[in-house]
Amino acid sequence: MSQFTFDAPTVIRTKRDGGRLSDAAIDWVIDAYTDGHVADEQMAALLMAVFFRGLDRGEIARWTAAMVASGEVLDFSGLPLPTVGKHSTGGVGDKTTLVLIPMVAACGAAVPKASGRGLGHTGGTLDKLESIPGLRTDLPIGRVREQLTDLGAAIFAAGQVAPADKKLYALRDITATVESLPLVASSIMSKKLAEGIGALVLDVKVGAGAFLKTEEQCRDLAHTMVALGAAHGVSTSALLTDMSYPLGAAVGNALEVAESLEVLAGGGPPDVVELTVRLAEEMLTLAGVDGRDPGQTLQDGTAMDRFRRLVTAQGGDLSVPLPFGAHTETVTADRSGTMGDIDAMAVGLTAWRLGAGRSRPGERIQAGAGVQIHRRPGDPVVAGEPLFTLYTDTPERFAAAMAELDGAWSVGHTPPKLRPLIIDRITS
Repeated sequence: MSQFTFDAPTVIRTKRDGGRLSDAAIDWVIDAYTDGHVADEQMAALLMAVFFRGLDRGEIARWTAAMVASGEVLDFSGLPLPTVGKHSTGGVGDKTTLVLIPMVAACGAAVPKASGRGLGHTGGTLDKLESIPGLRTDLPIGRVREQLTDLGAAIFAAGQVAPADKKLYALRDITATVESLPLVASSIMSKKLAEGIGALVLDVKVGAGAFLKTEEQCRDLAHTMVALGAAHGVSTSALLTDMSYPLGAAVGNALEVAESLEVLAGGGPPDVVELTVRLAEEMLTLAGVDGRDPGQTLQDGTAMDRFRRLVTAQGGDLSVPLPFGAHTETVTADRSGTMGDIDAMAVGLTAWRLGAGRSRPGERIQAGAGVQIHRRPGDPVVAGEPLFTLYTDTPERFAAAMAELDGAWSVGHTPPKLRPLIIDRITS
């Protein structure tokens, strides 16, 4: 196809005015943007048009396929183990990948996990892992295959697959176009479909800390992604899970690694354990691995052993202390009572303002920035005790962070109504 068949202003105008993008137009604009022939400002305008006008199911399928075709499609069919992937739509304090991957690997499946950086108010798995001193995620594909063969797990930068998504992902982060169902679905599924996995489990977040706020939107997203997976021959299911509150008690990069190590050691917050075990069960079912209890791997140390081997294989050193922010501020209770709701979105934005996330592509983040939550909704609270500890290396950030957290929590006389952590399961 000639690169002059289309031009960016016409494609933008078509979607801006509510028109449908043809397959050829989608193929062209994704290819041209990946190659640098469409400028960031033009793609930003198209993303905003998509944000307001949407894409129909056919457009989403083609947009996804075009992003898959923008790079290498991995092939792990020769591995001696069944392959299965997992992806979360992004939450606050969601460190399940760090526990889940070694847990599933310890049960006998291979998990190639192409991950991303932080996006908006949510943290990225790569940013969290790279807070471990020395750990690298820019693994060549040959190394990924070796790790999958040797220990059943690899967590690596998604740059080798769907390079179009890598560029779009960074642009969405800084143009307020993250919360678009078509863009979320195509971003996730383009990476997953290019990973060469045989099965996929999706963790679709619902609630205040999710990208899409209503349960109806989240169900639509789950059904869209499950259908995309099935159309590409990948056995796919989705769990709708609650993100009304932060998951666990740590939000940030190194803070979440520390909490993950607690879970791998057989402890940690009950909600993190519950969600991780349920996702592991779903992954093992789709992968066809029977007779293994993933929860047992947390008690007998096999998941921790697999995580340590993963870290070592990728150059990390867990004997070196994790970096935590040099400066702290503590929010204390002004009265006694019961901890009420904690706004997950506000906590995520607080961690972002402390330096745990980015405001422009490529910006350095602080590995040690974040929020430690000392009381969970429903817990008893005594006046004067700490509720939150904020960490950063740049204390001038505290004012904006504290303002973000102000009003995001409450202490009252009655416990809040808690939702079940697992809301539903979606299959094709």
